[in-house]
Amino acid sequence: MHDRATGWLTERFHARFRELMLHTAIREGLFCPTYCLMPDHLHLVWMGLRLDSDQRNGMAFLRTHIEPALASARFQPQAHDNVLRKAEREHDAFAGVCFYILDNPVKAELAHKPEDWKFNGAIVPGYPTLNPLAADFWEIFWKLYTTALHPDARNIKRPPF
Repeated sequence: MHDRATGWLTERFHARFRELMLHTAIREGLFCPTYCLMPDHLHLVWMGLRLDSDQRNGMAFLRTHIEPALASARFQPQAHDNVLRKAEREHDAFAGVCFYILDNPVKAELAHKPEDWKFNGAIVPGYPTLNPLAADFWEIFWKLYTTALHPDARNIKRPPF
């Protein structure tokens, strides 16, 4: 958030966020295995499913449509985006990145454990109750991802970063 603005994180905002995340996911061919909304910022992970999936377009769409729900807050002018390196995209390492995100409220002393924080979750179209903190999440998630992944999706060429 711009100037680390607070006051926008409510259950109503969370519901609107989830709705717009779902629209973004379907529009751009994305899964979000993990997101975490904090009082002054948010974290999310996008995974493309198609050759034309575009996480940056997804983020621009989400920012455009969610900003009116931020009350008096607004997004900072430039998002802080990271692209995971190859080693970070391996199954166990990837789960570690997601757990790191989910642990943010604990590090900020807003919750005793990630399960206590109500502003987190996953967005996988068709699976509204999929919970990234559930014991069976990763087994289910990887099956859904593998099924939804278009065969050409891994052939996308991106400029080096």
